[in-house]
Amino acid sequence: MTNGREPLGTHQKALNLNLDPEIFGSFAEIGAGQEVARWFLTAGAASGTVAKTISAYDKEVSDDLYGAGTRYVSRQRLEAMLEREWAQLQGQLRESRGARSRFFAFADTVSARNYAGTNECHGWMGIRFQEQPDGDPNEIVLHVNMRDPASTLQAEALGLLGVNLVYATFYQRQSGEVLLRALAEGGLPGRIEIDLVDLDGPVFTTWDRRLLLVGLAQLGMAEAVIFPVGGDWLPPTEVLHRRPVVVAPDSFERVDALDTQMLGTALEALRAEVPNPQAEPVGLFSLAADPLAESAALLGPSLILARVEALLTAGHGVLLARRGELHGITAFVNRFTAAPVRFAVGLMALARILHTTHYRHLEGRILEGIARLFAQNVRIYAYPMSRADLEPRLQALPAENWELDATGPWVTADQFRPAAPLGHLYAYLIETGFIAPMPPVPPAAPTPVADPQVIPPFGSSPRPAAGSGGR
Repeated sequence: MTNGREPLGTHQKALNLNLDPEIFGSFAEIGAGQEVARWFLTAGAASGTVAKTISAYDKEVSDDLYGAGTRYVSRQRLEAMLEREWAQLQGQLRESRGARSRFFAFADTVSARNYAGTNECHGWMGIRFQEQPDGDPNEIVLHVNMRDPASTLQAEALGLLGVNLVYATFYQRQSGEVLLRALAEGGLPGRIEIDLVDLDGPVFTTWDRRLLLVGLAQLGMAEAVIFPVGGDWLPPTEVLHRRPVVVAPDSFERVDALDTQMLGTALEALRAEVPNPQAEPVGLFSLAADPLAESAALLGPSLILARVEALLTAGHGVLLARRGELHGITAFVNRFTAAPVRFAVGLMALARILHTTHYRHLEGRILEGIARLFAQNVRIYAYPMSRADLEPRLQALPAENWELDATGPWVTADQFRPAAPLGHLYAYLIETGFIAPMPPVPPAAPTPVADPQVIPPFGSSPRPAAGSGGR
């Protein structure tokens, strides 16, 4: 624990753990070398902490140890590793030192960059541990993406993260925020992305695991996390892998039944556009942990989570992105799929997308932003608005003037445009199909938003999450 001082270095963390007479356990690592165990073996006094290290590179050896039938880089394989190593620790050492040791089993299974640079660089890491000698087991599981360009750098970053995880497990669990910030120490942001944290065991019965996902996005540890319908905890790669995707950007104003219908009709439109996709399309609402112009101050985690929960009741998952620019969401989704990606937006959202001030942070301004947004597989399904709702809201926009050609009660995307010269770019996007005007969606009654006050602030002692707790 740092007690407000500068974080300890990785070497000192490993040494402190080695010198703790109670902490004792094993390390099992597949892929990227034995980078975590190496820190403990070279820090000094390793015999005080390390019962065993193992690295099962050969597939037949790995299957013999941990069972066949699962992908080698998967949560199932990680859990099999933790289960076997934990059982072996208990079977071999509980009688001799169980009354004086807090056992742990650390494991990771990772796909680091291959020689050709063609693979997805990601992995699973976890630790099973006791809070006190002879105590019940607890568990922390992470899914990580490695962002360094070379396998040696990826292995180095993985070693730093592993030491952070073991150290934080025993010394930095005062709150969810403390735990997450501890995992990122040592210059890991930008090198390692953590897009899933899951917990189990009696020491976590008062923790709300959902707030950890919010924290990953708010603290910049992940570009985005996904809250799936039904509560299955999956990293974005497993939700999006090679699937067509429809994303409906949302805000923190209200959950409108029109929004949910719009996402549903957009999924049907994508199925009609691509009649025989290789995988079933997935529909997601998207929110931004840093909503940019929506608020001058950062939103509290309780408000974000209340909005997520309200959207989940509509029957679709929620993608919580670190930032709200749609071109950033395009880049994120395209990391995991080359299948068609569609954004489902109303006309006001479309107008905001085409604000020139929206791209002032980019070197190429709006041209660069539009080019990033409309990747080869991306289109926007633009849904109409009633003229009565649209006209006063367009007048409030600070930048461009918009012209309406519609005379009826509904305005479609091809019936309004920004004034020249931006109007020429808009006309090009309409003519080429990058922006697809959609028919009206029948309005429906709004859905109430959950009270954000029932969810404690991030880093406090939240109420228990449903289904969390002991094994």
